[in-house]
Amino acid sequence: MKKKIAVFIGTRPEAIKMAPIIKELQKAEKLEPLVVSTGQHREMLKQVVDIFDLPIDFELDIMVPEQTLAGLSARLLSKIDAFLDN
Repeated sequence: MKKKIAVFIGTRPEAIKMAPIIKELQKAEKLEPLVVSTGQHREMLKQVVDIFDLPIDFELDIMVPEQTLAGLSARLLSKIDAFLDN
């Protein structure tokens, strides 16, 4: 049975840095990476996801108009809790 590893990405720079790690995790026989997008910069993130052919297994979709950093952080933590509970 493969051990699941969640990899969270939300911005283009995060995805660029994490792409090689995700690719290596995909090669591992005993690991199953689950790529989770926070939905922070969906359009810019899609560029990197397409270039590196990264799967998005789960979408947290945390963005709302005119959000504050505190609101963003609270939604992100709440959505991560819900994701980890499943």
